[in-house]
Amino acid sequence: MALFSPSESPAVVVKEIDLTGGVPNVQSTTGAIVGNFRWGPAEKRTLIANETELAERFGAPDSATTIDFHSASYFLRYSSALQVVRTIDATADNAISKSSDSAGVTPTAAVVKNEEDFEAQAAALTAATHTFIGRYPGSLGNDIQVQMCHADDSAFANWAFKSEFDAKPATSNYLTKKNGINDEVHAIILDKDGKFTGTKNAVLERYSFLSLAKDAKAEDGTSIYVKDVINERSEYVHMAGFDSAVAANVTINGRFALDSGDNFLSSGASNFKTPITFNFSGGSDCNSIGTAQIATGFDLFEDKDQVEIDFLIAPSMVSTTDQTTVVNDLIATAQSLRKDCVVVASPARDDVVGLTSASDIVTNVVATADTFTKSSYLFNDGNFLKVYDKFNDQFINIPAASSTAGLMAATDINRAAWFSPAGSRRGQYLGITALAYTPTKGQRDTLYKASVNPIANIPGAGVILFGDKTGLRRASAFDRINVRRLFLILERAISRAAEQVLFEFNDEFTRAEFVNIIEPVLREVKGRRGITDFRVVADATNNTAAVIDRNEFKADIFIKPARSINYVTLSFVAVRTGVDFQEVVGTV
Repeated sequence: MALFSPSESPAVVVKEIDLTGGVPNVQSTTGAIVGNFRWGPAEKRTLIANETELAERFGAPDSATTIDFHSASYFLRYSSALQVVRTIDATADNAISKSSDSAGVTPTAAVVKNEEDFEAQAAALTAATHTFIGRYPGSLGNDIQVQMCHADDSAFANWAFKSEFDAKPATSNYLTKKNGINDEVHAIILDKDGKFTGTKNAVLERYSFLSLAKDAKAEDGTSIYVKDVINERSEYVHMAGFDSAVAANVTINGRFALDSGDNFLSSGASNFKTPITFNFSGGSDCNSIGTAQIATGFDLFEDKDQVEIDFLIAPSMVSTTDQTTVVNDLIATAQSLRKDCVVVASPARDDVVGLTSASDIVTNVVATADTFTKSSYLFNDGNFLKVYDKFNDQFINIPAASSTAGLMAATDINRAAWFSPAGSRRGQYLGITALAYTPTKGQRDTLYKASVNPIANIPGAGVILFGDKTGLRRASAFDRINVRRLFLILERAISRAAEQVLFEFNDEFTRAEFVNIIEPVLREVKGRRGITDFRVVADATNNTAAVIDRNEFKADIFIKPARSINYVTLSFVAVRTGVDFQEVVGTV
């Protein structure tokens, strides 16, 4: 029989034992969300700090993307750290350029998801005679226009955008040293119809004094070759190569074969007499985002060594079946793979939105919650929020999950992860116009029994989260989100501290050193009201000879977590005149 081995390679292995009658482990502060957006890198994690950055990176929302956009945006009202993944389906394509001199040329469809994907496809795209390609998939790319002006006096003098530059392009210093001339170009990227900025022909990007020579460099050694610069800096386009229009118009003594052959230009004259305009077409949006696309996006968060997150924010699918698939997949990621984050989920859209009977909604929400894995890694809020979409001048219903995760993030910032994010002190939602439904006290009771945390509109207090239960359906310390997150915080901190004893000797000195490292952490948490008491055991009782011979180190950490108040009983007692209060205290 093989000896137990905690890992194939040296590692800290965390075993959580619930001696209160409970289950497994998780954590908090950076959110992770996957959704449909108009622009931006697809199938790649992008850290976003605020709504402005969200709109710049992923585009202002349209009717098809507004729910996912605002789900992300509302989390950012509470926290400045959100990992966003844009997901796409098979119908999404990048816009492809056609120069004005290449009329009739139909661009070949292309899907370039992100920068890494472009690098992998660059050779094939160049071979397919693509010139410019929209940086990301989506119809928004059709709004892009690129203009290039060469080193010709009349071309620059008559260019509509000459005022954007200090001087006309001419010859780079690099080419001058090689006895070449007229390699420079200016390039400008425009918002042709104003879909990016709201202003037609607004300048999105400008590039000055770039070179058509492949090996051209600035004085500091960096490339000034037009393709290199644009591909490195642009947020709107990739440049794959030079199409026939450019090749026909840029010849110097007939020797310069663009993007091949000579690496620099010899002296001579250019017949690049007019700026060349590149319009874009063929960009298309997603048709349908389903469970498969959502799963692909969240796959990027499975490895906790690659990205540190605290919340997996589940999107709200239309149907209960799809919602169950997505939420349970995320629970598996949190509980079995990462073990350091929680899933925050709302009901399926069909459970709530469009219904008028609160009783029917509660029935639907409870039924869907019953299909979710019963896990302490799940926090289910049971509602949708009505918010104003300023980009499209409309009110929309978004799943509450992102804002609920935001409440937890704000609790981390303002108090600590082991405080409950519910109630009037820490559970007030921001910027909410109304709820999709407001449950009565009896309906809140029904929801809470099903481990669904109600959201209620309390007169004078606002929209409040009225619960802190996890998805665990049995009595346990881990059936409360503050305890679950307390343990995740401690596990993360203590695991890092435990790395200090890796490769040390398993002897009394190392064990004492370990205890001295982690006890201050636990004392701090106790002082900040997260735990009521603790004990650390790392001695010969759990580090036996057999454990030492297996190259292991064991520590048992006993914790009494602080518990949140869920129920308040107020007893008002009338007593007779002359009765000593000491006589009646403790009798009610």
